[in-house]
Amino acid sequence: MQFTFASVAALVGSVAAHMAMIEPCMRFNPNCATKPQLPAGVADYDSSIKNPISYNGPFFKSDIPWPEPVASWTAGESVTVKFQPGGAAHGGGHCQFAISYDNGKTSAIVHKVMEHCFFNGPSTSNEAEVLSYTFKLPADVPAASNAQFIWVWTNAIGNRELYTGIADITIANSGGSKSYTGQATIFPNHEGYDTIPEFGGDYTTGLSLYDNAPNVTISSSGYTADSSSKQKPTTSKSSEPSSSDSEFETSPSPKASVSFVVHNAVKVTSSSESETPSSTAPSVKPTSNQGADGECEPGTLQCNDDGSGFSICTWGKWSDEFTCAQ
Repeated sequence: MQFTFASVAALVGSVAAHMAMIEPCMRFNPNCATKPQLPAGVADYDSSIKNPISYNGPFFKSDIPWPEPVASWTAGESVTVKFQPGGAAHGGGHCQFAISYDNGKTSAIVHKVMEHCFFNGPSTSNEAEVLSYTFKLPADVPAASNAQFIWVWTNAIGNRELYTGIADITIANSGGSKSYTGQATIFPNHEGYDTIPEFGGDYTTGLSLYDNAPNVTISSSGYTADSSSKQKPTTSKSSEPSSSDSEFETSPSPKASVSFVVHNAVKVTSSSESETPSSTAPSVKPTSNQGADGECEPGTLQCNDDGSGFSICTWGKWSDEFTCAQ
């Protein structure tokens, strides 16, 4: 069997660490220079943070937010996104950067780097040339105390994979904008989306999928999408967009994770897509941490009355209820 240089580079990349966002710090990345403490119930930082997401799993490695924001941005001003050096960059590819207000269920693009993400031009290298991108956050991105910044990368060389990251941020906007309209984020090489083949030197490969993505309008009070949108929920095909304010919705993931105790406590909905849930129960703090005004202490877990589920306090608000594994 003969191998081209690009094929060898791809093979090397398949056993090497890949790319991961370190600024703003994506959820539970152990490699960020500064990062919050882990929320209650999350056992450890994610040692597999640089791995691609699974083909039929959630879009992001965790739907549990940091207990506090990792960045504070202002609409209309420049922001910088940084990536950890030393990762396999697979010859570049297409990167999307987006904002969400519903924990990643829907998101709108605020910046794209097509064709040569992590490089200055065509390359067969696994060593990234570009590790940071600075761009202006659109002026009409609404303010929110708990928004999410999203990165999605489709690699040019190697196995057809998808890499994502989600970071918890705040956004200030003195102009009072209530909504932002941009192209919907797409997730090529994931179940329900088209697969983009290896570029083979043609860096226009797959660009039509991004060009034809429908528009989506997002706000801290919900969103409206083009009827042709292929945007999928983060956890299940039946999930519906939130119409509430910008509280986090920590919906259970369909794939149990051995890394995070809270995920192990979630009832698995598909045995073909999940690992055996751990019997380890989450550490639950007393419910007396809830204040008279209805707010709560970030990181606190609270069981429901019959013990069949629990909620997580994120930034002073109780999440939707998780169901405990049976």
